[in-house]
Amino acid sequence: MRKYTRRTPKDYDGTEITTHQVGDVLLSVLSQIHDKYQEHPDLVLAAWPSVIGPKLAGMTQAVSFCDGIFVVKVKNSTLHSLLNQNDKPRILRSLREKFPKVLIKTIVFRMG
Repeated sequence: MRKYTRRTPKDYDGTEITTHQVGDVLLSVLSQIHDKYQEHPDLVLAAWPSVIGPKLAGMTQAVSFCDGIFVVKVKNSTLHSLLNQNDKPRILRSLREKFPKVLIKTIVFRMG
């Protein structure tokens, strides 16, 4: 029969406890998960309906997000003009607040 010995953690000086309570670790783990979530640019596409709102979500569609350029397809020319001229700064600000770690340079609205 083989006798197992407990491994002493690196830099253990003999006075500190080596176990951790879940409550102590949970906050840092959740923070790391939140940071990883914020770094994924593909989530910008999924968040588009909540950013634009329920009224305009049906008339727009997030198409792509590449190199900081967010492309959105709109249903008609009137909506294209309104979003491009009036709402673009507000939408950009909202996206940047929601995803602070993702570089969002601009939004391009396309007819389609």
